[in-house]
Amino acid sequence: MDQSKRERLESKGWKIGTVSDFLELTPEEAILVEIKLALSCSLKERRQELMTQRDLAFKISSSQPRIAKAENGDASVSTDLLLRAILATGATPQDIGKIIAGVG
Repeated sequence: MDQSKRERLESKGWKIGTVSDFLELTPEEAILVEIKLALSCSLKERRQELMTQRDLAFKISSSQPRIAKAENGDASVSTDLLLRAILATGATPQDIGKIIAGVG
């Protein structure tokens, strides 16, 4: 955002900040959100190359709607489910480490 727009908004009472500021996330919580989103994006990319959501759901004893939520970064999806799903696409622990290392 350019400085003049920022100044106009602030002069009218608007507060400018990040999502983390708005949600009052600790630095650790903000990083966890970023990690989960990176895992979700990676899951979607990997899964689309290999199988349907239904196939993946069957493979990990879950449901297709749950896989859709996982791929779309739904907060209700556990990190455990994301990791199990990514591993079921053939990812290695090293692949997961690279995803996580790319955050931040």
